[in-house]
Amino acid sequence: MKRYSTALFAVLALTGPVAHADVIDDAIGNIQQAINDAYNPNNSRDSSDDRYDGRYEESRRSDDARRNYDDRRRQLDERRRQLDERQRQLDDDRRRLEDDERRLEEEY
Repeated sequence: MKRYSTALFAVLALTGPVAHADVIDDAIGNIQQAINDAYNPNNSRDSSDDRYDGRYEESRRSDDARRNYDDRRRQLDERRRQLDERQRQLDDDRRRLEDDERRLEEEY
């Protein structure tokens, strides 16, 4: 019985510092990663995030393309509206001119 308790004590005594060393090593690694992220924010992704990058980038490009298309479409629609308004004004001016010509002809 004494041998088992001594062996158990030895195992616990040896695993304690190893476990503490792992915790300390993890903490140091996390601190280093945080410092690295602070100085290099573009390189902060884990390799586990890489699998999502393609879909995210594709979605972002698609959203950007959609926004660009919508913006361009709005610009063209606004330009068309302005041209239509300008054409209405020109038509009104032409009618007034024709009316003035008719009056002039009627007076003489």
